[in-house]
Amino acid sequence: MLSFCSQDKALIDANGRIKLSPRTIIDFKKNGGLNIVLHCLPEGAIAIYPEQTYIAMRKEEPRQTEKASTSLVQRRVKRRFGALSRSEKITAQGRITIPAPYREYANLGPGKNAIIVGCEIGVEIWNAENWTKELEKINTHFNEKGENEMLADLISEHSNCD
Repeated sequence: MLSFCSQDKALIDANGRIKLSPRTIIDFKKNGGLNIVLHCLPEGAIAIYPEQTYIAMRKEEPRQTEKASTSLVQRRVKRRFGALSRSEKITAQGRITIPAPYREYANLGPGKNAIIVGCEIGVEIWNAENWTKELEKINTHFNEKGENEMLADLISEHSNCD
């Protein structure tokens, strides 16, 4: 069975909480439990990863300490992850409290419509309007990529005919 797939509508309540669907909660339980990490994404959304997944993602890059000691970019990456990540736990009611700075970052104020988007290794919480724009970008990107691949195939076929 697939994990962390699909989209769900949600509403940010007055206390900055969001309720996850039962399907999403099951996915978290299957993938390490209810301990999670919230991370602000550069696209303006909030990722929610199982804690074990987040730890594995951060450990995958080799020689992190050495790179951070010699690279401004690596130090900035570490600062970004450190400053914009936070451990949380999904409540028994299936809710997550999103910290105020994270809500501001993702334009998820009280009463705002949100979309919870599966990203196969966790979910992302998007402001509904921003998700519509992001989905348009994704579709445009794939269509342009497909057009370029078809053009390359046509050029290749044409050059084989010469």
